Amino acid sequence: MLLLLNVSVLFAADVKFTVSVSKTEVGTTEQFEITFAINGNGDRFTPPSFNGFLVVSGPNVSTSMTVINGNASSSLSYSYDLVAVKEGTYTIGAATILVNGKEQSTKPIKIKVVKGQGAQQNNNVQTQQGQTGPNNGVTMHQAGTDISKSLFIRADVDKSRVYLGEQITLTYKLYTRVALVGSEPEKLPDLNGFYSQDIKNPDQNVKWRTEIYKGAKYNVADMKQTILFPEHEGDITIDPISMFFVVRESAGASRDPFDQFFDSYNDVKYKIKSTPVIVHVKPLPRAGKPEGFGGAVGRFSISTGVDKQELKSNEPLNYKIKISGTGNLKLLKPLSPVFPADFEKYDPKTVDTIAEKQNGVSGTRTYTYLLIPRHQGNFTIEPIKFSYFDPSTGKYVILPTKAFPIKVNKGLSENNVTAYSGADKQDVKLLNKDIRYIKTNTDGITKKGEGFYGSGLYYSLLAFGPLLFLGALVYGKWDEKNNSDIVKVKSRKAGKIAAKHLASAQAQLSANNTKAFYENVFKGLYGYLSDKLNIAAADLNREKIATELKVRSLDEVLINELLDTLDLCDMARYAPVSGLSEQQIFDKAKNMINDIENKI
Repeated sequence: MLLLLNVSVLFAADVKFTVSVSKTEVGTTEQFEITFAINGNGDRFTPPSFNGFLVVSGPNVSTSMTVINGNASSSLSYSYDLVAVKEGTYTIGAATILVNGKEQSTKPIKIKVVKGQGAQQNNNVQTQQGQTGPNNGVTMHQAGTDISKSLFIRADVDKSRVYLGEQITLTYKLYTRVALVGSEPEKLPDLNGFYSQDIKNPDQNVKWRTEIYKGAKYNVADMKQTILFPEHEGDITIDPISMFFVVRESAGASRDPFDQFFDSYNDVKYKIKSTPVIVHVKPLPRAGKPEGFGGAVGRFSISTGVDKQELKSNEPLNYKIKISGTGNLKLLKPLSPVFPADFEKYDPKTVDTIAEKQNGVSGTRTYTYLLIPRHQGNFTIEPIKFSYFDPSTGKYVILPTKAFPIKVNKGLSENNVTAYSGADKQDVKLLNKDIRYIKTNTDGITKKGEGFYGSGLYYSLLAFGPLLFLGALVYGKWDEKNNSDIVKVKSRKAGKIAAKHLASAQAQLSANNTKAFYENVFKGLYGYLSDKLNIAAADLNREKIATELKVRSLDEVLINELLDTLDLCDMARYAPVSGLSEQQIFDKAKNMINDIENKI
């Protein structure tokens, strides 16, 4: 018995727990295998997290027993098939297992993911993101193939019943139980009826997790998160998002024993569409609504302050209002504080420090008013009342601020005329003085009739005055009539407004800011079409654009090119696209606007 125990301890000391991978450098969408092996018995195996990779299958457990000259030995291995999702260098952490009550760990292993195609096997399939034509080597799924139980997208909102202006977090979740080797967006939702703000994730790596949904286990990832603010009451439908996914499927059984030894697969493209979501929007209650309520919905605080409480006349004074909290900060209407009549007031400078996170939009908005007291005296900046609606309690909240006494001393000259060009003391300038000295020198003084007064030129100019007045009157009538039709004015100025967006896009292109470039091109085209076709931006969609342009006898080719460019710019804000360069996109947008201007 003692001998047997010693032999057992000796074998336990030689047990090794190791890790190996089929490749340490793989291409995106390429599949590889990682194996954790132990040359003995062990239990309570704990795998590491595979952040940055999609687990296609596993753990696949295999055991073996070997007998040599009467000596038996066993081994155990756990293997996983992984797919690289995004470029970068990733570290797969240590796995652990218990051997005779003691924990053993493998060493972490680094995998470098480079841009590339999926592994080529029997069918030599190649998939490329952004390619949707029939020649991209991907088989479209056959009719009758049901993938919906293994791969689908859910549009999930944290609240389905909200008040007008209350923020909602919309998350598009991808659920899969199949191997994915490629994806590309087809149609992003318009989100009509909402003011939307995308949540920017600084970590570009895909975070996969497992969830149990309707009794089945899925790998789940958050594809896109957006904060929504409903703009009108009633039921608002969030349109579906549709995407193409390339799924790696088994090619089926083969009678050839050699083929059965190796895996055989096909890559099939599926179109996946989420289910529409309805959000029920309640109106804000009328009972208890404060006077001057500006539409703030959320939870806020307010503070005010001045940079000085004693100064001289004609010196600048800064009055700040700071609103902090969580809610529709970017939709707040400017406040209207009341200042003393002797204070000259300028439009406020607004500064936002706002972040969009999973728990909502939060931060601060600061209004800075420049005031210039014109006369000495004791004055008071009266308090203001800021009100907001708290959806968690269903009640309005009124927040008062404090008053500020201001003492204004006599300046060097209270009669100086001042002008202002900014919110800084250096921008306040003396332009002139009200009092000038009487001239005592009589040189240059002429007698009546000898100078310009009473001359022929004087009477000619005097007669020209009424003619000039009549001309100005006629021009004023014409200008009033020409600008009375708001629709025609917006249509006439649509090209100029679009040109500003395209100029901004050109600047972003020079700065290599691709996402901002596509946003400016998208806004320029959509804003131009909204003004040119007299369609509210919230109601603008592909069908209305195509219909209105056809009514105006535009070519079918130009209409399709315009819609394709809009879709491409919209998709580029969400995921990288391939095909035309940014400069080509810019030139196309500019030429299309010019063509529409010439034909309408």
